[in-house]
Amino acid sequence: MPRVSAKRQITLPASGCDELDIHPGDEVEILRHGNQFNIVKKQVGAAAGLLRGTKANSAVSDKQSRQGHFE
Repeated sequence: MPRVSAKRQITLPASGCDELDIHPGDEVEILRHGNQFNIVKKQVGAAAGLLRGTKANSAVSDKQSRQGHFE
């Protein structure tokens, strides 16, 4: 079972990395859901087209959008 090092590092099991096609140097994202962490391998182009068709709300300024103060 992996242990957390003094530097808070965790070694991923080789079998899990093989299953997820994770190799040294790959970028991963760590997502938290409650008290659970999920490790996801980043994929180039995974978000391509995600915002296609999204229209800007001209009533909201850039500053309001960045601060989340809009209704």
